[in-house]
Amino acid sequence: MSWDTLVDLFVSLWNFRLIAVDGKAITLGKLALGVFLLFVAHYLANRIAKTFEKRILDRLEIEQSLKASLSKISFYFLFVLMTVFVLHLINVPVTVFTVFGGALAIGVGFGSQNIVNNFISGLIIMIERPVNVGDLVEVDTLRGVVEEIGARSTKIKALDNTHYVVPNSAFLEKNVLNWTLSDDIVRSKVSVGIAYGADTHLAEKLLVDIAKKQGEVLSQPEPLVIFSAFGDNSLNFDLYYWSRMRSFMQLQRLASRIRFEIDDAFRQHNVVIAFPQRDIHIDTSSPIDVRLHQGPPN
Repeated sequence: MSWDTLVDLFVSLWNFRLIAVDGKAITLGKLALGVFLLFVAHYLANRIAKTFEKRILDRLEIEQSLKASLSKISFYFLFVLMTVFVLHLINVPVTVFTVFGGALAIGVGFGSQNIVNNFISGLIIMIERPVNVGDLVEVDTLRGVVEEIGARSTKIKALDNTHYVVPNSAFLEKNVLNWTLSDDIVRSKVSVGIAYGADTHLAEKLLVDIAKKQGEVLSQPEPLVIFSAFGDNSLNFDLYYWSRMRSFMQLQRLASRIRFEIDDAFRQHNVVIAFPQRDIHIDTSSPIDVRLHQGPPN
């Protein structure tokens, strides 16, 4: 096959007509050039958005989560703007979206509605900001830190250093506990039961003093002890205290340290921590006949 034949074949493929919109033909060459330019537009929009975040947003005194949302929104805006420019550059009418919109609607009907749902949910999350990058969240049984909010999904780093990819729609359709939405101050509780007959006022004083000694426990609001119940086996107390939420492990370590000190303090002051026990009362109308039988010799 000669060189001229290859050139003619390439030209014929390049000018191969795929569809016509408003009297303008969309050829295979235009489609290939458009796809290439869209990849370039995606790269440029991503680079410009990151530069905008580093050069401008990082200098502003705003939250890190807001910076991430503004960076994502600027990327989407630039990409859409560049897409329209690419269509104009290759002389493709904007009305082509009418055709592609119909195809997209058919695709949504055949199962891509989840993709569209998650994409729109991602935009809503970035605009309303019920969840931000760096927030400590709880979705169903998953606890972790939000690391990235993407177009389709959100990445969460769990307590065991594993990463979960959660669809954006889950944050709008399910009950989500955001521990740090408005501020990072949270209230925690440590429960303990003491034996009946123990000095309850002394137990209250020891619990409050232990909480106040912890550097991570806030002085305002002050730690609070509630005598919660006369239990079956114990007098139940709840120690409430407030601290700043940095991580879930930090809360667990603080609660563990308080429990260690409660055990030490109660031992020193002879306050017995109760344990389950049962008293058996036998009500009979006559004395119980108890007999001892000697077994056969070995």
